[in-house]
Amino acid sequence: MTMTAGEFFAAKMAFETDPADLARARQTGVAPVVVDTRSMAGWEQGHIPGALHIPGDALRQRAAAELPDRSADIVVYCWGPGCNGSTRAALALAELGYTRVRELIGGFEYWAREGLAVETSSGRTRRSVDPLTGPAH
Repeated sequence: MTMTAGEFFAAKMAFETDPADLARARQTGVAPVVVDTRSMAGWEQGHIPGALHIPGDALRQRAAAELPDRSADIVVYCWGPGCNGSTRAALALAELGYTRVRELIGGFEYWAREGLAVETSSGRTRRSVDPLTGPAH
């Protein structure tokens, strides 16, 4: 079976979201569950506020307890475009029976570069928007 361009891109959109779309969804109150799959060192360096921290190597063991609704809208992320941790996490969740899993394209890197809120042990902060990722606000 040959897939058309329209079918491919529709499927891709069903399994990915970007930082701006995720931020908009979080503002509407219909936000997905966001899961940071990086190590503790990555989490402590900064993460998306409200995200759950479930490192990729612990996801299969912790998913049932921390993500009990297998039909929940879940977005997973890792460092950025050079990291496939979110792809591995999305695959693991799909194999465990989670039906609505998406990856955050660009990962934490592009979330931060787009000037969206970042949480650390010191509190919330924002970086200036990187002009290569979007217009300055």
